[in-house]
Amino acid sequence: MARSKGKEVLAFSLGIILIACLLQIAGYIKGDAIVFPSVWEIVKAFLRLIVTGRTYLLIWTTLKHLLMSMAVSTAIGILMGLAQGMSSFVRNLFKPFIIMLRSLPMIVLIVVIMVMAQYKWVPVIAPSLVLIPIISEATSEGFQRIEPELVDVYRMNSSFNFSVLAHVYLPLMAGYLKQAYVNAVGMGIKLTVSTEYLVQTRNSLGKAVHSSGYFNEYQDIYAYALVMILLILLVSELPMWLGRRANQASRKYWIEA
Repeated sequence: MARSKGKEVLAFSLGIILIACLLQIAGYIKGDAIVFPSVWEIVKAFLRLIVTGRTYLLIWTTLKHLLMSMAVSTAIGILMGLAQGMSSFVRNLFKPFIIMLRSLPMIVLIVVIMVMAQYKWVPVIAPSLVLIPIISEATSEGFQRIEPELVDVYRMNSSFNFSVLAHVYLPLMAGYLKQAYVNAVGMGIKLTVSTEYLVQTRNSLGKAVHSSGYFNEYQDIYAYALVMILLILLVSELPMWLGRRANQASRKYWIEA
């Protein structure tokens, strides 16, 4: 087990080194040290960012947009997914809508939303609409994969209500919903930052990336990319880790009891 874990860490570290080498090779081929700064310049910019208070204001603004988008897309996506899982007619009814959201270019979606809503809400609405299909399809798939015998047993004792949904259906669909959450968080941050970049949202990571590009501070752009990667890992992995710890603590409590 320890040897396998060591190999994973080694492979991950080598992957980081490979990315750094590719960046340096690209700079050498391009012959442009401004667009492709050295790894050391990127590291210095990253260290400067993480000790600057304003960076955390930018992260909070983007994180706030992400959390709001996730809340909206999760609520709508789960409701749509349950409806699709329960009825093939509803599944076919929503299918054109899902295809449209999955296929519509992000720039077109943002332009339409900018016309219809205030600019401050665009970084929330646009990612939500793109993330809804991910959540709804995972919910629908998870619902359809539930063993019919289990559902029949619960139906004999209770009709479908919020308690049954929370204590029966959602736990049985947990695997699908967890994977959808991980995918949605990664995509959500990229969509949020892209929307902030286009809308020029004040005090956001998207606006900071735009300003760095405008002033040819490409080392800061790469440094902000590292910040976003860490943010994705934090938001996607931390809840999973806390959930595993809670399950372990609960299992230990019942064993000792």
